[in-house]
Amino acid sequence: MRRENMLTNREPEEAEEEEEEEEDMVDPLVTVRSKCELTEHCVHLREKLETCEARVSSRSNTAEECTEELFDFLHARDHCVAHKAFNMIK
Repeated sequence: MRRENMLTNREPEEAEEEEEEEEDMVDPLVTVRSKCELTEHCVHLREKLETCEARVSSRSNTAEECTEELFDFLHARDHCVAHKAFNMIK
């Protein structure tokens, strides 16, 4: 019997069932973010970010960062998420 089962006096089978249920749970925010990242606007901004990251990583000595591209992508994704998330709450 596992230690945590001994502490709660649960049968091993019950604990396994609860663990399986927890594994099946998916954060709806993660799902909405994934869908939003597939929109045309987000895909375009992700491509710009990836291009910048490739350019920066190919150079050995550069002060360039991709902060602006990252913020543009995150802003677009979060804007999409906000509309979908609030519609889910209603």
